Amino acid sequence: MTSAEQHCPSYYAATCNDDAVYPPLRGDHRADVCVIGAGFTGIATALTLAERGYKVIVLEQNRVSWGASGRNGGQMIGGMSGEATLRKTWGDTHADLLFDLGYRGHDIIAERVKKYAIDCDLKYGYMDVALKQRQLDDQQAWYESLCARGMEDQLRLVPARELPQLLGTDKYLGGLINNRNGHLHPLNLCLGEARAAAALGVAIHEGSKVTGITYGALPVVTAEQGRVTADFVVLAGNAYQHLEQKALSGQVFPAGSYILATEPLSEAEVKEINPLDLAVCDQNEVLDYFRLSADRRMLFGGRCNYSGREPRSIEGSMVPRLRKIYPQLASKRVDYAWGGKIGIVVNRVPLLGRIGGNVFYSMGYSGHGVNMTHACGEIMADAVAGTFERMDVFAGVPHRKIPFGQKFGGQMVALGMLYYRLRDML
Repeated sequence: MTSAEQHCPSYYAATCNDDAVYPPLRGDHRADVCVIGAGFTGIATALTLAERGYKVIVLEQNRVSWGASGRNGGQMIGGMSGEATLRKTWGDTHADLLFDLGYRGHDIIAERVKKYAIDCDLKYGYMDVALKQRQLDDQQAWYESLCARGMEDQLRLVPARELPQLLGTDKYLGGLINNRNGHLHPLNLCLGEARAAAALGVAIHEGSKVTGITYGALPVVTAEQGRVTADFVVLAGNAYQHLEQKALSGQVFPAGSYILATEPLSEAEVKEINPLDLAVCDQNEVLDYFRLSADRRMLFGGRCNYSGREPRSIEGSMVPRLRKIYPQLASKRVDYAWGGKIGIVVNRVPLLGRIGGNVFYSMGYSGHGVNMTHACGEIMADAVAGTFERMDVFAGVPHRKIPFGQKFGGQMVALGMLYYRLRDML
């Protein structure tokens, strides 16, 4: 696999529990479905299809879970981005369907972890934390809305006075615990799902960059050293998607997000800063998120930018943010610091649809990828089977293309995001 990039040097890569290597595609092959991209969307789609009896080939330019799927914060958060736009488009027509979809990925993950014995440190417990009064108001509204959906036993509003005991910091005005959400080791989850898919007959090919698609009744996917003829094709590249520029360029943009992992903390330190082992996320647009790893490291992430430029030093950028919240961790060594790209859609609604009658795409989860990729993998499998109800809820939402696509789109989105950064400061 001379052309395949290896996993970035992250905490996840250092603690992955699967060393499987899949061969590059060579020669001509036939499949029911060819999936392009072996991150969460691609692997989740392939596994769902294999469970339903389809012959599937997955092509990945680098390694399974090389992109955001293997680098993200590991927070399994319900709901989806772009809900306001979806409501504006559909009103209450699909309210129940959208709520169910917002947690469907959780159920799929839990089922697969159990069914395929995937060791990925899955644990439940999550808290949104507020930095401003309007965010507290949002928490109250979320709480009431979720209680109306029967989730009251899994929720708790936390007043400011209790947060030092739960999080070891007084930086927040309040919190909302949602125990239906949780956290996990994302790379080990994706690798475990890939292993399960391969055991069911899915042919996974790493180091197999796709160079083009020839459309027709049987589309042909061409890679560097081989071809796949299939009945259907699924595009699952997300932030790293480079195909179908005419249809998709200017709609999904790569935004940087960065994480550091400290040295392991003591049991006493864990008891002080996160005794419930919660994943935590603040409610700013340019947000911070953090949690503890299975071996008690602080995993602290954020600094999402839309410029496409990497910070000179991820550690130098992130450590001051960590110390602001947790000055008691100021002396802790940083063992890992890494970053990657997540797929952002301008209106935040995941980008699902079809090109022609037999090429489908799913990408642009805007920060909710752990959950929504799995739900959307099921939606893609439904589309292959000829059922489009759930896909069309997303495909029916209008998306604006940023002029000049990827070349200048990132800079234009960055200007637009200035508005949200100013909101965070007010």
